Amino acid sequence: MSRRKVTPDAEVLNATFRVISRVGPAHLTLADVAAEAGLAPATLLQRFGSKRSLLLAVAEQSAAGVEECFARVRAAHLSPLEALTASLEEMTVMCDTPEAMANNLAFLQIDLVDPDFHRLALENSRATLAGYRALLDEAVAAGEMVHCDTARLARALAAMSGGSMLSWAILREGRVTQWLRDDIEMLLGPLRKRPRKARNKPKRRA
Repeated sequence: MSRRKVTPDAEVLNATFRVISRVGPAHLTLADVAAEAGLAPATLLQRFGSKRSLLLAVAEQSAAGVEECFARVRAAHLSPLEALTASLEEMTVMCDTPEAMANNLAFLQIDLVDPDFHRLALENSRATLAGYRALLDEAVAAGEMVHCDTARLARALAAMSGGSMLSWAILREGRVTQWLRDDIEMLLGPLRKRPRKARNKPKRRA
């Protein structure tokens, strides 16, 4: 007799992310997540205990996955600046529609008022800023950018990216990834190092 396939917790939490993007944390039910993950509601309740515990597990997975995300994106790009842009675009995966943006902002409200969620949000934010700064330091070392205060620039990138996606959700022009990419270029463009033009050598007189 074959054993019943067990759905890993990571897959259950990814299913929870998808449900949050569709309906928001307030309207999410364990039955919704169980259906998305292909589990019985009783199995989900046995694993996580409550809706709050499930949402906390989602926040923990998000915070724990930041360094892995940066490593994966960096490995896929030769250029540190290209990797930086790609890492910023990772945030649009769960916010690719105005409705998904609204539902994820509802999760942010929980992060801001609940101490347990805020602790994880703070951990996530610090790791993200460190990831941005590391890529900016690499870009400067590689000669892609001029020397600058990379710590402050990482903060500006984090603030800009969140505001950019919110602005897109209101104006709804084009795709969120391109909207964000345009704003990234507006911020980083003046700091890019341009290739030097070769000087024309004076012609010798015969």
